[in-house]
Formats: sequence, structure tokens, C-alpha cells
Amino acid sequence: MNQVFVITGVSGSGKTTVGIALAERLDVPFYDGDDFHPAENVAKMANGQPLNDDDRYPWLARLHDLIANHLAKGQSAVVACSALKNKYRDQLRQGNQGMRIIYLQGSFELILGRMKARKDHFMKADMLQSQFDTLESPSAHNTLIVSIDGEVDEIIAEITNRIAAPPDESDG
Repeated sequence: MNQVFVITGVSGSGKTTVGIALAERLDVPFYDGDDFHPAENVAKMANGQPLNDDDRYPWLARLHDLIANHLAKGQSAVVACSALKNKYRDQLRQGNQGMRIIYLQGSFELILGRMKARKDHFMKADMLQSQFDTLESPSAHNTLIVSIDGEVDEIIAEITNRIAAPPDESDG
């Protein structure tokens, strides 16, 4: 069955790194949600201003359509997208049977350390608190929750083992 896996989490949680590795393992295309932001959103974030819901709506609509197009064509893919609130994840899910969310969960301290080590990214480390303030941790229902405490290979092994198993009530 073709599926689109949406890798979610706060900035610095490893969405792109894990997403690329998962897409390579599954031999499917990878899309970085950041590439779908309108220029105004990128400029706003680069100036240290968090996005609001009005900023995010058209961005999420573009990602929803990307997911819908892949599923309609019977194609699998991996998409990295913060989707910090339940309503954002619901917007992506709407009508997209075959979409699975994978939430990368990690502590503020771990992620802050990783963000401080990054170079040339529009999301600055000092904006991390706003991400955690906005975050509505997903329930285990319909979401695969994965700890980012391990190395990328360990995270990918856990994800691939869990997506290969039939969905159960904890990660439907």
C-alpha cells in the first residue's frame, strides 16, 4: 500500500535528516516542507518573527495538495513538516487516507544543542522556545511517536520496523 509519511516535530528535531534517510531507505521521494513556504514566511522567520496561523494556512494547503497528489497517483513519499498543532496535522490529513504522521520527540535541551550547531538555517535557535510553546504533542492515536535520543540509523530502524508492522491503536 502506498503511503505518505509526514515527519513532524519542532525545528531542530531532525525532520529533514530523518526524512531524507527514511526516503532513501524506502526508495521514495523526499520533500522538505520548508521549501513550500511562501517567501514572506521565510523572510518573517529570518527576521526572528514566529509565524501565525494566517501565515501557515497557505503553506499547509500546499503541502496537503502535495500529499493528495501522491496518494491519488498511488505513489509513496516522505514529507518533513513541523505541523506543531493538532489543527495543522488535521489539515494535512483531511481526505488523505494513506498519510501517516511520524512525530520526532525530544527534549528542549537536546534540540537546542543541535540547533546551536547548525549553520545557515533560517530558523534561529532563540526561536525554539516559541516552537515548544506552540507545540501540541500529538496523541499516540494515528501518530507514530519516535524518540530522537538515538543516532539517525537507530531512529530509522525503529521507524521502518514500526511502519512494517500492521497499525495498531497506538499508531494507526
